[in-house]
Amino acid sequence: MNPHPKAADGRPIYPFVRLAAALALMTVGAAPMYGSIMILGPLAQEFGVSRGLASLPYMLFMIGFGLGGVAIGRLTDRIGIMLPALLSAFVLSGGLVLAARAGGVWEVAIWFGLLAGIGASATFGPLVADISHWFVRRRGLAMAIAISGSYVAGAIWPPVMQNLIDSDGWRGALGDIGLFALVTMLPLAMLLYRRPPELASGELAGEALAARPLGFSRLTLQGLICCAGIGCCAAMSMPQVHIVPYVGDLDIAAARGAEMLALMLGFGVVSRLGSGWISDRIGGLRTLLLGSVAQCLVLAAFMLAEELTTFYALSVAFGLAQGGIVPSYAMIVRRYFPAGEAGWRISLALLFTVIGMALGGWMAGALYDLTGSYTISFLNAIGFNLMNMAIAVLLLRRRGRGPGLSPAAA
Repeated sequence: MNPHPKAADGRPIYPFVRLAAALALMTVGAAPMYGSIMILGPLAQEFGVSRGLASLPYMLFMIGFGLGGVAIGRLTDRIGIMLPALLSAFVLSGGLVLAARAGGVWEVAIWFGLLAGIGASATFGPLVADISHWFVRRRGLAMAIAISGSYVAGAIWPPVMQNLIDSDGWRGALGDIGLFALVTMLPLAMLLYRRPPELASGELAGEALAARPLGFSRLTLQGLICCAGIGCCAAMSMPQVHIVPYVGDLDIAAARGAEMLALMLGFGVVSRLGSGWISDRIGGLRTLLLGSVAQCLVLAAFMLAEELTTFYALSVAFGLAQGGIVPSYAMIVRRYFPAGEAGWRISLALLFTVIGMALGGWMAGALYDLTGSYTISFLNAIGFNLMNMAIAVLLLRRRGRGPGLSPAAA
């Protein structure tokens, strides 16, 4: 039996099977994130706590999700992705099942953070890094397809969770999702059985280990990428987190605001796929700057909008602008760092995008509380966006100062 089956045009099939498995794993792995949002109201009602305390499961999930990704990313650099993905299925599922049996909101939050969040983390940054090893000419598009799983999950899981909560309560819903995750993630993870050729050969980073990428030390360049992640996502979170109350202040119904959010996420998928295709042609740095400039312009336009149709159009534009920014960091990491470090470095970059989303969403709400208006919140978001643009310009201007490590364009 041929261990490397090929398609009709002679290309190996397995990388595409692996990509499909990664997309499905990320879609399932994101279920607890949306689950922690959907159970917020029922938790507050059952345990008689504030909405702030009921938000603890989401907060601790994101902490476990971000930090766990870096640790698991380092592990996948050493042993590959299959075993961490198999373990994550048990950990994620166990966290949801235990949370469903919890006796208080803090116990729910702990199980979400310690187990569900860490389990889910294997299905984000480490998966994106793994896929990057299987494609060269279409690397950007492949990584964009994989990372789109988080947006696909956003379209699937909230209505599914709500239906389960309506029929079985929040405890039954978590238990059902936990069991579903286990039975689907295990076979999907087993499809990732092969080691990437560039790592299996032992050439983990043989490419110019002493290189100073872009003329920076590796620590400095990684730090700049992480700062860029905070900047873009602190800006990105302003419309995504606050669009419903923002349009509500303009006497637009909350249901319309929810539709605008759906448009942002839906066209974000289109943007991620398109930006992956673009980055394969112009490189991750130019793609980052392109998305950052577009996002900044749409943020400014939101401040001037008044009509419902204008808000719908801007929501589409924002989705098309912002969706491709985050995948560009993975492309940049693969260009300027050794392949054997991709797991933890990409996960670290994505951790700081998560921090940016959390920070930006909180700051926008705090500034609104202080001023009674979202004007300063939008200006704050634009300021963070300008920081992101400045870093992208700096990195682009220094492209001749040091070699990259990947054949992809800068």
